[in-house]
Amino acid sequence: MKLNARQVETAKPKDKPYKLADGGGMYLEVFPNGTKSWRMKYRIAGKEKRVVFGVYPTITLADARSKRDDAKKLLVNGVDPSAFKKESKLAQIEEVKNTFQQIALEWHNMKVKKWSAGYASDILEAFNKDVFPFIGQRPVADIKPLELLNVLKKMEERGATEKAKKVRQRCGEVFRYAIVTGRAEYNPAPDLTSAMQGHESKHYPFLTIEELPAFFKALAGYSGSELVVLAARLMIITGVRTGELRGALWSEIYTDKGLWEISAERMKMRRPHIVPLSVQALEIIEKIRAMTGNFHLMFPGRNDPSKTMSEASINQVFKRIGYTGRVTGHGFRHTMSTVLHEQGYNTAWIETQLAHLDKNAIRGTYNHAQYLDGRREMLQWYADYMDSLENGGNVMHGTFNRRA
Repeated sequence: MKLNARQVETAKPKDKPYKLADGGGMYLEVFPNGTKSWRMKYRIAGKEKRVVFGVYPTITLADARSKRDDAKKLLVNGVDPSAFKKESKLAQIEEVKNTFQQIALEWHNMKVKKWSAGYASDILEAFNKDVFPFIGQRPVADIKPLELLNVLKKMEERGATEKAKKVRQRCGEVFRYAIVTGRAEYNPAPDLTSAMQGHESKHYPFLTIEELPAFFKALAGYSGSELVVLAARLMIITGVRTGELRGALWSEIYTDKGLWEISAERMKMRRPHIVPLSVQALEIIEKIRAMTGNFHLMFPGRNDPSKTMSEASINQVFKRIGYTGRVTGHGFRHTMSTVLHEQGYNTAWIETQLAHLDKNAIRGTYNHAQYLDGRREMLQWYADYMDSLENGGNVMHGTFNRRA
């Protein structure tokens, strides 16, 4: 006789395990501790075996019968239900290991030694914010082009077209890594280019010399974070990238030599960079030291001092003082280049100061040291000139002969 739901529900434990048969080799085994387990006895290749379907009430009578029918179909085709179940579990475990997030983190960990700390952090932040919440737990081999496109479209819809482009490229690298490690067969990222809005390349917004006095006045009147304002001022007179600034370490600063020595690991071009420090830069650094000198980082995060200041911090200050869309941190590098070229300083000094790559590695290393004195003089003039603009000096400056 087959079981009914009432019999299954009311079956009581006894001193020893006992079985309630349902037919077709399936039975409910009731254990002394009250556990009720669905099992099926069968024969394959002349051997008697058993397969466990699960525990009641998680697996109902109807569920167990469905599993029995599936097991019977396997047997008809010469497949061992117990072995099939074990293989399925292993496949599920392997599938969890092969999610997009797991492979992306594996790829990131492999690449991180070749990147600057800021670049590595930015990539991980983009994945955590814009990718993992949507496809992170999907098996990488199952992700279809439309799924990835929908992720990228979310970024485009909020106006982050350039970021969407970069994220697509990084996702493409993850898929390529999954392919070469045998966990995927197709990379959907390159095929999405034509379906995306695309990013129109343009120069970062920057201020002209005539606009700088009003900007400095607004910056001086800002009542928010003094540390972020000091960071902005240091960036303006040194010409470093915002990522290089935010990741600055106190161990890189040599006030006795007037130098800031940034390691290759932190530089975009993977070359060490020496920044001569003007009198004004040293004064700013001492003010910062009074605030964060006890930390490893010069600009620690507000909520977590082990992490750098937020990527958006400086640009947020510019926005709050009324310069939304009119200037970015990167834009001040353009301003520095323009002013110093107009002033007649040696182009090689300027390009070296901005850490633009010299493709000749030997010459680039040599010039870095050779130009140090010239760049120190150049940056001191530039800091003096920025001071002059802020304090009412004439914005029309003469041209000096600096073509050494």
